[in-house]
Amino acid sequence: MFTLLLLGFMVNAQSKNAVHDVHVKGNCGLCKERIEKAAYKVKGVKSAEWDSTGQNLHIILNETKSSVDDVKKSVAGVGHDTDTIKADDEVYKNLHSCCVYDREDDTQEDAEPIIHIPLH
Repeated sequence: MFTLLLLGFMVNAQSKNAVHDVHVKGNCGLCKERIEKAAYKVKGVKSAEWDSTGQNLHIILNETKSSVDDVKKSVAGVGHDTDTIKADDEVYKNLHSCCVYDREDDTQEDAEPIIHIPLH
């Protein structure tokens, strides 16, 4: 009986955490530090690692505490566009010169709408 209870607890604990990959624009080591720091500020983020080559943020997230959109908003808040959330233009313009990445035009007809995050 105890073993079944323990097994049920372990399965429940594991089901809270999910792995996600998020496209995040950036260029360099400074971007990596900024992006990962912004991700870790979101409650429930267990792991965050950004790869400059693939422009990919790999996260492990406790989905009972926050969502992938919460992470995207945090990352956009420090100046980095994601696949669905675009950083505020003023924050983007204040990035270090080596961190200024090419921004894609968000007016493409077949593209998903991009949410713009205003300054706080």
